[in-house]
Amino acid sequence: MKINTETFKLTEPGSFGRNALIVGAAGLALSAAGYVMDSKQFFHSYLVAFTFWTSIGLGGLFFTLLNHLVGSEWSIVLRRISETIMVTLPIMLVFFVPIIFGFHDLYHWSHAEAVDADPILKAKAGYLNPTFFVIRTVIYFAIWFIFARMLYNMSIKQDGGDQSNNERMRRISAPGMILFAFTATYAAFDWLMSLQPHWFSTIFGVWYFAGGLLTALAFINLFAQVLRKNGVLNNQITIEHYHDIGKLKFAFTIFWAYIAFSQFFLIWYANIPEETIFYLDRWEGSWQSVSLLLIYGHLMLPFLWLIPRATKRSLPAMAFIGVWLLLMHWVDLYWSVFPNFHEHGFQLSWMDLTTMLGIGGIFIWAMWVRFSKNALIPVKDPKLDKSLHFANP
Repeated sequence: MKINTETFKLTEPGSFGRNALIVGAAGLALSAAGYVMDSKQFFHSYLVAFTFWTSIGLGGLFFTLLNHLVGSEWSIVLRRISETIMVTLPIMLVFFVPIIFGFHDLYHWSHAEAVDADPILKAKAGYLNPTFFVIRTVIYFAIWFIFARMLYNMSIKQDGGDQSNNERMRRISAPGMILFAFTATYAAFDWLMSLQPHWFSTIFGVWYFAGGLLTALAFINLFAQVLRKNGVLNNQITIEHYHDIGKLKFAFTIFWAYIAFSQFFLIWYANIPEETIFYLDRWEGSWQSVSLLLIYGHLMLPFLWLIPRATKRSLPAMAFIGVWLLLMHWVDLYWSVFPNFHEHGFQLSWMDLTTMLGIGGIFIWAMWVRFSKNALIPVKDPKLDKSLHFANP
């Protein structure tokens, strides 16, 4: 990779995007073969991969909306990364299409005979039906795309010296944040919570958001380090910025744990059978080990790792915890999806890997294509100089 130090545009993008595309294409091809061999396993693995990468896109959108709303200065140099993450979300709508064909393998409520025989499903049929499910998903992605595209286009115009939209980006982000909260919540209800249609939790959408934002922060951190390794933005994204990313990781590690525990505690305390079934299923056989892994791996290790100031200012330490948080988010989603399929214990499949690589490779390639076309930082943002010289106390 080579960069023009005056315009902050890549003159030689390198092979990063091409390599991501190759990995993605190979992963999708192998996943297609897996579908032929075992469609039920394929669709469950695919759903985990789809919700994983979509959550990163949503995390990028939230980070950008928050940046504009609070008038953040330190994160300006990272904003172009989050912007290109969020404008990649429409590709995930394309990746949603296979889930439509997997309705009967994934969602019990999609079977008409099951609905007719179950009073609870019959009562929910007005909401839980394939047609409305698809319509809602299209609406979610449309809202995300509209706000992401508007903010991205105004940011690119700002690079050309157009300062007329600076205040407008903040004003747009206010309703955008409200709509983001509703759509992300209902998307989690639809894609994941409805896998067990008798069970429900009003906290479930916040749990999905918390894990997704934490993973997006890890992704932004790792992406910035990839750039740094290739000699790009070394002097613009400094240790001070990694330090603040580390603070946010620490904060949202606690927030994720708070939401996850709140959901568990309220259900445990009420002790209502139709609610406790969710956790009982995840305490059967080897699922118990996965549940414990989330407690120690998703909470305790990141919590202890990110407490020291020195760790947050160490690039190798931040890279390690970034990769670890990506892995734990995948485990968290796997734990949410697969007990409905493998009831008595987890059983890893090679399709868990190929679907992740397939969707992830295309996601990263699409992001890179857009990222490499424009300035890598918002070069005409009025707060850029403060971001470049930002220092933690």
